Amino acid sequence: MSKDQSILPLSAESRGEAPGRGRLHGRRILIVGGGQRSCDPETDPVGNGRAMSMLFAREGAHVAVADAKLESAEDTVELIEKDGGNAFAIQGDVGKEEDIQAMIARAVSEMGGLDGVVYNVGIAGQTGIDVAVDEWDRIIDVNLRGAMLVGREALNVMEPGGSIVLISSIAGLTSGSQIVAYDTSKAALGGLMRYLARLGARKNVRANVVAPGLVDTPLGRLAIRGRPSRGAGENTPFGRQATGWEIAYAALFFMSDESVYVTSQILAVDSGLTGM
Repeated sequence: MSKDQSILPLSAESRGEAPGRGRLHGRRILIVGGGQRSCDPETDPVGNGRAMSMLFAREGAHVAVADAKLESAEDTVELIEKDGGNAFAIQGDVGKEEDIQAMIARAVSEMGGLDGVVYNVGIAGQTGIDVAVDEWDRIIDVNLRGAMLVGREALNVMEPGGSIVLISSIAGLTSGSQIVAYDTSKAALGGLMRYLARLGARKNVRANVVAPGLVDTPLGRLAIRGRPSRGAGENTPFGRQATGWEIAYAALFFMSDESVYVTSQILAVDSGLTGM
C-alpha cells in the first residue's frame, strides 16, 4: 500500500453490528443462495448471501433462505433466529427447473406471498478461453439460466411494489477475472435484469443488479489462495476489500422503498474500481 493511501474504517454497518431500522417491515423475501461455503468455520467472515438474509430479517422481513445445501441454509436461519428474526430454510438446486418452481411455490405458501427475491448464486471455473464445453455450460446454467428461471417464476407471483435483485460482479463490467464463462454470465445478468425490469414495470415490480468488487467472504478467501494479490488491499481505492455486510446494505437499498423509483440499474460496490 502506498504511503498516501489510508484504509477505509469499518463502520457498524460494515461489521454487521448496526441495529435494524424497520426498512423491510412486513416484507416477504426469498434469498436464493442464502447459505455460504466454508473455508475455515472458526475464522470465516460472513458471505454475501448470509449477510443479506440476516440483515433483511433484522430490518423486519420474513425471510426464506434457499440453498443447494440445506444444512448451510439452516445455519443461516439459526443465526437469524438468535438475532430475533423470522426465517425458514429451503433446499433447492438452481440447475433444476422443477427445484426452482418448488422453491418459489414454498416461499409463497409459507409466507403468504412474495415481495422480494434475491438471486445470489455464482460459480467460477478455469481461466483462459480453452474452457471445456461442459464447464462452460455448467457455469452458464448456474449463473445465468438459474437467474432467468427464478426471475420468471417470481414475476408470476410477486406482489405489486416488489423487488428483484440479481447479484452479479464487476467481472461483468470490466475485464479482470480471466474466467471467460464467469465474466460472460455475469455480464449477461445485466441484459436479463433489464428484461425483468421491463416486464415488472407492468405490475410495479422493480429489478436491479448489485455488482460486488473484491469482497472478504469465504469464497473470496479461497480465490486468494490462487491469486494472492486479490486480498492485498493496495489494489482497491479504499485500501481493503468489502465485507459481506457492505454488499448486503447495497441490496437492502434496492429491496426497500428507498429505491421505489429506481429500476433497471447496476450498482457497483467496489470502492470505485470500475469508475476511476
